[in-house]
Amino acid sequence: MALRPVRSLLSAAAVAACALAPLAGAQAAEPITIMVGGINKIIYLPAKLAESLGYFKDEGLTVELQSQPAGVDAENQLIAGAVQAVVGFYDHTIDLQSKGKELEAIAVFCKVPGEVELVSTKAAPSFKTMADAKGKTLGVTGLGSSTDFLTRYLADRQGVASKDYTLLPVGAGNTFIAAIKQDRIQAGMTTEPTVSELLKTGEAKVLVDLRTEEGSKAALGGLYPAASLYVQNAWADSHKAEATKLAHAFARTMAWIHTHSAEDIAEKMPKDYYGADKALYVSALKASLPMYTTDGRMPAGGPETVLKVLASYKPLVKSKNIDLSKTYTNAFLDAAK
Repeated sequence: MALRPVRSLLSAAAVAACALAPLAGAQAAEPITIMVGGINKIIYLPAKLAESLGYFKDEGLTVELQSQPAGVDAENQLIAGAVQAVVGFYDHTIDLQSKGKELEAIAVFCKVPGEVELVSTKAAPSFKTMADAKGKTLGVTGLGSSTDFLTRYLADRQGVASKDYTLLPVGAGNTFIAAIKQDRIQAGMTTEPTVSELLKTGEAKVLVDLRTEEGSKAALGGLYPAASLYVQNAWADSHKAEATKLAHAFARTMAWIHTHSAEDIAEKMPKDYYGADKALYVSALKASLPMYTTDGRMPAGGPETVLKVLASYKPLVKSKNIDLSKTYTNAFLDAAK
């Protein structure tokens, strides 16, 4: 008689163990760390939005988002193996292939850079185009960053050699704003919401606008796919399931962006992203919505434009036979369907 309770307890324990087994498997999932090149930038908004919407969890992924002020810093973390993925500019995959490193974008957020070359109001009277950059100090997020790449190209296209101006790494957000106000830079490249903040205060004016397809085509000769999720090719090959789930999470996020208002999106963002001026943030976001892809796929012709731009002033890129098919893939998006 005394054995029955023991048997019942053992049976209950067995049932509980079976019920908990799936949870244990889920908890054992390998964590994925994504380094974002400035997590509060609107161009990189899909990273935080995917987390806020719960799309990583829906895929059974344990994702940690970290932030670096410049894309080049995030890229270095990826190469060192400290993180599994980066949210940064696609052009790094081409630049690094010329140096023997293979990275590929598996989801693309923006069809255009979303960057703006601003000129300080103080310098504006004598600085009307990039042809006037000679002798000036130009701000970039970091040396070797995509703002570095694009600034050099825009100056070169206007006949200004790199030896004739100075690039100063000033980060983004408040540090960029301070550099403009203190006249440490006369012009610089940055993104929303920093652009709208400086325009509102009257501290700066737009010199080159890469937030729209029209502006990007005029300045760069075509669509310039930029903000994206990229990984090491070897990681993608050995983690196909995880790469597919990440691609799917971001494809859902891009679709959500295009079916919701700027106000809806802002509600999903942390309050410190917009501070005391939510209306300004919503306005900047509203103006930025057209730059986002609808499905995370690489826009046709985009990689060729990026390669053309980089090869025009980077001898190493120009001298190498860059294989664009190794710099991006839509395969994980297709597999997620």
